[in-house]
Amino acid sequence: MSTDLNWFKSSYSGQNGGNCVEVATCPHTVHVRDSKDITVPALAVSPGAWDTFIRHTAA
Repeated sequence: MSTDLNWFKSSYSGQNGGNCVEVATCPHTVHVRDSKDITVPALAVSPGAWDTFIRHTAA
């Protein structure tokens, strides 16, 4: 399923293979994965949970 998603790399991810996080959104789910190993299943959370996470980490 995750191969059918449109993934976006975080602007905070390094270009040299360091910390690489990608996010893909669907109407009812936000998927998060480590782009260094896309064979590992992505984390899937609700949009509300993702919004709460972003608000707490952006501060």
